Amino acid sequence: MKALEHRLINTNGIKLHAAIEGSGPLVIFCHGFPGLWYSWRKQMRAVAEQGFCAVALDMRGYGQSDRPEDFSDYHIEIQIADMMGVLDSFGVEHAIFVGHDFGANLVWSLAARHPEKVAAVVGVSVPFGYSLGDSDLKPSDLYAGIASNHFFHMHYFQSVGPADKELAKDSKLFLTRLFWALSAKGNLLDWTNYTSEGTGYLDVLAEPETPLPWPWLSNEDMDYYVSEYERAGKAKAFSGGLSSYRVSDINWQLEKPYRDHDIHVPAAFITGKEDPVLKLMANDALEIMQRRVNDLRGLHIIEGAGHFVQQEQAEEFNQALIGFLETL
Repeated sequence: MKALEHRLINTNGIKLHAAIEGSGPLVIFCHGFPGLWYSWRKQMRAVAEQGFCAVALDMRGYGQSDRPEDFSDYHIEIQIADMMGVLDSFGVEHAIFVGHDFGANLVWSLAARHPEKVAAVVGVSVPFGYSLGDSDLKPSDLYAGIASNHFFHMHYFQSVGPADKELAKDSKLFLTRLFWALSAKGNLLDWTNYTSEGTGYLDVLAEPETPLPWPWLSNEDMDYYVSEYERAGKAKAFSGGLSSYRVSDINWQLEKPYRDHDIHVPAAFITGKEDPVLKLMANDALEIMQRRVNDLRGLHIIEGAGHFVQQEQAEEFNQALIGFLETL
């Protein structure tokens, strides 16, 4: 089995950093916010040992990958083109894609639009077809409506500048509070207790009840996240990641022609039982996914995990993922 290596991939006019382990059919891991290739560190060896080549990416805007400054350079069609370039760099026609958070949105969209490029797909945390509200309502208007009642991070992140500046003041403080709030023991949705006026994201993120290290995240892990986010300079640590929120309206327009496209490739969905996304989604979101994903071979809701299910409960996550891979 090939040992872990790191490579810069030229794709779609930028360079993406990839961590690669093993050999065989490609399993490409795509993270969301706040993630890195490192978010899949507990999956790569397990997948490689099953005879696959695990490729965990720093998505555009993160870590060692290029970080375009204009947020409009992060919309869904650009990111799909990034993945096409990754496939080309390995000289393959298709791959298995695994995506978490914004990465889940990406791989679901890739599977719906370009099934010939997707041998199979695994969505983590965000189910296919999931929307915060009426698909005929522009996302920024939806977010503003929610923010009229209480703080809502997706509204706060729309404006370039305020969130970038606030979160970059102390990257470690922000990431530690956010990782805790999104975990099985956290309370991210306490933001409903705060008004939007004059409130920043750090104001709604409580200090962890238990200081690092946690069973699933060490001090060294956190230091790695901080150093990789700050590679672009402290002031721009999170601007790339925040861009994925700022293209919501652009993506809404670009996805309109594909709203009725179902997914026909083999698929699975994995989430943590305490994931705030699961709590925010409509009651019928999972049923909608089950209707529209024609070959859904697994729907796993893992106990004792929040948003970072692949890190918090890595063993159970890997069992679900490998069990799915064995069906292919």
